Amino acid sequence: MDIADGTLLLVTAIFALLVTGLPLAFITGLVALVFTFGWFGSNALPLVTSRVFGFVTEYSLVAVPMFVLMASLLDRSGIAKDLFNAMRVFAGRLPGGVAVQTIVVAFFLAALSGIIGGEIVLLGILALPQMLRLGYDKHLSIGVVCAGGALGTMMPPSIVLIIYGLIASVSIADLFTAAITPAVILMGSYIAYVLVRCMRNPAMGPPMTDADREDGFSNRWQALKAIIVPGLIAFMVLGSIYGGVASVTEAAAMGVFGVLLAILLRGEFSFKTLHASLGQTMTTCGMIIWIGIGAAALVGVYNLMGGNRFISQVILGMDVEPIVILLVMMAILLVLGMFLDWIGVAMLALPIFVPIVVQLGYSPIWFGILFAVNMQVSFLSPPFGPAAFYLKGVAPPSISLKDIFVSLLPFIAIQLCVLFLLLFFPDLAMWLV
Repeated sequence: MDIADGTLLLVTAIFALLVTGLPLAFITGLVALVFTFGWFGSNALPLVTSRVFGFVTEYSLVAVPMFVLMASLLDRSGIAKDLFNAMRVFAGRLPGGVAVQTIVVAFFLAALSGIIGGEIVLLGILALPQMLRLGYDKHLSIGVVCAGGALGTMMPPSIVLIIYGLIASVSIADLFTAAITPAVILMGSYIAYVLVRCMRNPAMGPPMTDADREDGFSNRWQALKAIIVPGLIAFMVLGSIYGGVASVTEAAAMGVFGVLLAILLRGEFSFKTLHASLGQTMTTCGMIIWIGIGAAALVGVYNLMGGNRFISQVILGMDVEPIVILLVMMAILLVLGMFLDWIGVAMLALPIFVPIVVQLGYSPIWFGILFAVNMQVSFLSPPFGPAAFYLKGVAPPSISLKDIFVSLLPFIAIQLCVLFLLLFFPDLAMWLV
């Protein structure tokens, strides 16, 4: 069997096993073992396991559980709720003001943790009932919560960018710097869409009245104080990275300390809260590590088979402009993102794509930003968009999965527009690096 037939068989085996419902980590690990023994015999096993060892012993990977723990503590404290209530004071009587406030709060939360699922659940509990109670359009409200919650894939300290940095062997701090402008563009695009829709049809986002704001803060000074704490935590984490004071891993530990201190000073700390947060952190990180182990083994054996050289020759041998090759890569990532978890897409595709991008003369930092936007699309894309299922778990029973996916379509279109904007105007991402 040559490498072309081997590639076809490997891809077919992965998708065939996905249909069975097996977890991706077990599928990639199983396929890796079958191809290792079938192609090389048992002598190749140490070469594959050494690649797995290299992945799990990567120092920068320690930042992931720290940021997950930080997000888990925020979810269980009143910091996020106070931040949401504080933004009501500034939303005023603007049509669509609560939706705009939700997007801004989502941006703040993304800057605090970089975890997507927790943000969507939190906004689904805090913001969605509020918008529905005020008479906001159901589809607009759902789309704002999911799209805003997915900003965590872009806004530093994004876990997606950390994993990309590990795989591509590039500076995570540079990735964070490059991601700021695209994240702001995405947030601004969402806000512009909401304002245009609500100003053209105020019934979609009725302005708030004084009665609607009675359970929020009474004045802007109180609201400002509620914003200061999360702002200081975000500044401590990101400021220490950009200022060169701490590495990403050290800054993550500082963030956990800051959140713990804030919860302690607010009188919200309990061992029950800490235990639940640590449990969620273990579960989330366990999933990431196991998928990473399976994918590292699979990519390792595929590279031993000569797969990376085969794919590189096929793609670079195409008689087309380099930008067309990038468009093909984006299309492949979009399709994979519809069926696989982002960590699986990263582990399987990036070890093959990143060297090709470098050979084409493009910056791997810039490609990392394109990948992050692409994965943001995957969080919303049917049929398996995780954002829809996160929200469904906390949404009112009257909201179906169909309602959620229909609501996400305009925001997916916005994300694709931003993706193409960054693709054809790389300086939008790279001007700060």
